[in-house]
Amino acid sequence: MPEELFYDVNLWLILIASIGFFLLATEAGFLLGRRSQSTINDHSISQIYTIQGATIGLLSLLLGFTFAMAMSRYDTRKQMVLEESNAIGTTFLRAQLLPEPPRKEVSNLLRGYVEVRLEFFGAGNDQKILREVRNKTERLQNQLWAHGAAMGEKDPRAITTGLFLQSLNEMIDLNAKRITAQENHVPEITLVLLYFVAIMATGLIGYGCGLSGERNFFVSIMLSILIAVVIMVIIDLDRPRAGLIKVSQQRMIDLRDSLSKD
Repeated sequence: MPEELFYDVNLWLILIASIGFFLLATEAGFLLGRRSQSTINDHSISQIYTIQGATIGLLSLLLGFTFAMAMSRYDTRKQMVLEESNAIGTTFLRAQLLPEPPRKEVSNLLRGYVEVRLEFFGAGNDQKILREVRNKTERLQNQLWAHGAAMGEKDPRAITTGLFLQSLNEMIDLNAKRITAQENHVPEITLVLLYFVAIMATGLIGYGCGLSGERNFFVSIMLSILIAVVIMVIIDLDRPRAGLIKVSQQRMIDLRDSLSKD
């Protein structure tokens, strides 16, 4: 499934655009506040500052909850790499209990399977390569299952074949779970809401500065940068195939090296 909207845009473009939007909102709020300065009494100003504080608090909550959502999905993807590599390793070990010649054929197929799983991560967002990798994965899974099914038919009571089929089934299931984890993003409506509240919050801050007749450009710029950086990190955590924060494949690489030695 192709990543959309926030996930296909360059991260630095998102950062720069976010800072620009927040600064524009602050400036618009400031100009509006200056125009309203002469018509607003002290009681109304107190109400405006209360609303301003509530909006900033809402933004803080949304940033915290959205960051937690993105982080949980990132942790799940890391866990899937570990579980899948362990499942492949277990399947390989149990394959060594099989008789020859299936043992050698299955072992070679599993070595190729690890390489394909690494290709899956290295494909990035290239949909053509991803389709090719998924086709390779399915072919290898079918070949492995065909070997297991043939040995099961030959000797249905063999414990080693049953153990091999059990771990092979888990390995195939984890492939599907990992694909699902890759495609499980923070809902885009949540990010849209986050941007809307951030723009409203920075606009209200500018409005409050306009009512007071004074503003600090440095503080406004720093606030816009901080909010934009946090949102960028949230989006980056939620982009497993592109961006700065990537899910480590070291466990799968270690497995490949180990199987190559064997």
